Amino acid sequence: MQLQELIEKTVVGMGYELVEFEKAARGLLRVYIDLTAENAAPDEDGVPASITVEDCEKVTHQLLHVLTVENAVYERLEVSSPGLDRPLKKLADYTRFVGKEVIIKLRLPMPGAAHRKTFQGVLQAPDGENLKLEFVANDGSSALLDFMLADVDKAHLVPQVNFRSRKA
Repeated sequence: MQLQELIEKTVVGMGYELVEFEKAARGLLRVYIDLTAENAAPDEDGVPASITVEDCEKVTHQLLHVLTVENAVYERLEVSSPGLDRPLKKLADYTRFVGKEVIIKLRLPMPGAAHRKTFQGVLQAPDGENLKLEFVANDGSSALLDFMLADVDKAHLVPQVNFRSRKA
């Protein structure tokens, strides 16, 4: 069984979503997990649930056992949340984060958008495989970018941080 398949099967089997994993220098295996869309529902204050240290700890212990049994080659394992600037990798990510502000870097410049490759805007509901991003054009007007997942080089959420305290 390949490493990605092994990690994904374990993480998904525990009720989490595998965002991505990477093999870094010196044998470091870095795994990013998140709550599934169903488990990340907002609480009564409208704040969405997020991954906790305890979640990462549970997944770490399980992955350590699985990777040992499967004789996977690694020296250190690090399990983490994807962070506030969570990457968007799969079509399901674009569906899950409709209405959120994102930064998208395309593989090639878009001819109809002043040959830009990088766009920041609000994700719109996908139409099948076609993705849409509403952004502010150079002239200040609102514009809509139509693109496919294959056109994307990198994409991630724009962190939304609120420093106001919650009601006690």
